[in-house]
Amino acid sequence: MVSSRPTYVEYIADPARSCAIVAHRGVWATAPENSLLAIETAIEAGYEVVEIDVRRSADGEFFLLHDDTLERMASLNLVPEQLSLEQLSRLRLRDRDGGVANRVTDQKIPSLKEVFALTRDRIFLDLDIKDNEMLPDVIACARAMGVADQVDFKADLKTRQDLAWILAAMEPHRVPFMAKTHLEASDADLQLELLFGLAPFMCEISFARLDQLADRKRLFREAGIALWVNTLDAVSSAGFTDTAARDDPEGIWGRLIDAGVLAIQTDYPDRLRALLDRRMRREAVGKGTPAMGALPSRG
Repeated sequence: MVSSRPTYVEYIADPARSCAIVAHRGVWATAPENSLLAIETAIEAGYEVVEIDVRRSADGEFFLLHDDTLERMASLNLVPEQLSLEQLSRLRLRDRDGGVANRVTDQKIPSLKEVFALTRDRIFLDLDIKDNEMLPDVIACARAMGVADQVDFKADLKTRQDLAWILAAMEPHRVPFMAKTHLEASDADLQLELLFGLAPFMCEISFARLDQLADRKRLFREAGIALWVNTLDAVSSAGFTDTAARDDPEGIWGRLIDAGVLAIQTDYPDRLRALLDRRMRREAVGKGTPAMGALPSRG
């Protein structure tokens, strides 16, 4: 049966939508990160995108895990790529973000195929693939599972060599591609030239000052490039962090949205949802529409 849901590209391009909430490694506040339960929780909450980390096992299968070892999430000082998928799938994950302070759960390391089966036609996926050489095989897996238009693939677009690789390795597959551009870099002008020349559907962008985004808001919109910003504490830009957003969501997430950001990756998706709902209620009141309780989910 043909899905009535929009593709990832169609959803991102919809001018009527609000900022997309990207749940980093799923909702790991109540489940192990990168687990099926963390992803299902994000789906049930109505978030739009889940970010997951993808690696390849010793027998060539894809699985979800962020770290280079199994120590934090499974209490084993082993390299995960040296184990088979069957061995990995028996390992029980520690809760939340792992470590000895979190209990061992019944959740296991999931395969990418399990994730695709769970998420198909239910939520979009941001794939953080740990080795670019895996990209063609991950694309083939996504096509075989019927989710190729529901996931994104991403890579740096810093140099003309990066552009040549993207055109050779990604463009022929016709899958959603997100460029990674760094406005805080000394060669930001070149990176912007490459970005506007390629015009991907979305750009994961970092910056030194918010006006680097706000002053180009119209240009990004006219080029059809949606801006994605991470407010994760470890990879945020210019102090626009999740920690700061907990105390001042309007001053962090609100200012990003006003500057033209259309997708925000966060470890606090529930707090970002609360901000977006408050903004929608204020907008409804401003238009003379009665504000009757919480607005419906956008998921």
